Amino acid sequence: MKKVFTHPKSMRDVSTHYCAGCGHGTAHRLICEIVDELGIREKIIAIAPVGCAVIAYDYWDFDCSEAAHGRALAVATAIKRVRPNNIVFTYQGDGDLAAIGTAETIHAANRGENLTVIFVNNAIYGMTGGQMAPTTLLGQRTATTPDGRRAETEGYPLKVSEILSQLPAVKFLERTSLHSPQEIIKTKRAIKQAFQNQINKVGFSLVEILSPCPTYLGITPEEALLWLKDVMIKEFPLGRLK
Repeated sequence: MKKVFTHPKSMRDVSTHYCAGCGHGTAHRLICEIVDELGIREKIIAIAPVGCAVIAYDYWDFDCSEAAHGRALAVATAIKRVRPNNIVFTYQGDGDLAAIGTAETIHAANRGENLTVIFVNNAIYGMTGGQMAPTTLLGQRTATTPDGRRAETEGYPLKVSEILSQLPAVKFLERTSLHSPQEIIKTKRAIKQAFQNQINKVGFSLVEILSPCPTYLGITPEEALLWLKDVMIKEFPLGRLK
């Protein structure tokens, strides 16, 4: 059987603004493929973040709403409660979801809101200049940790999925990566499950995606994929947590 690589109907035919080697474009496409496959394009509402993916709605050809920095899950909660038949999801980076949005994340999860969360973890702030993020690794150099992150001064990398796994109202958690074709396929499966859970009214679902940021790692796109595989995954192990 011949397989044909086609353009998802849910993705706009526009040029990307992302840096070479960035994982956001891949994640965007996976979401669009899933929306088409599930037939939910006319029902879905995305909550766009503040961060590198702040203009995700320029790429997605379905309804989107913007949210203030870190407030995506508060906005998503409100929309889902007034429009329970819509499929509502947030798409957030580690600075948005795990720093300024920590409270919104934890409390939406603790309430068991029937939402889908796509959490893109690239271990750094991308849009604002490469500062240390909550998920930055120990020893990792950033604009605000030029000598490397130190536990005694900046604390340890925040493991959001492990924290949320302790909450009884959270129904689905999986951490995946974009460092290889095999892992991209697993990422798509996890995202699809998270959307299917919402359709089936299962409850709060989150997929954490480890994604490369060659620009602020200061390495090539190829090296960034290897860094995910050989370094980042040791700190953030892949797999289903719940």
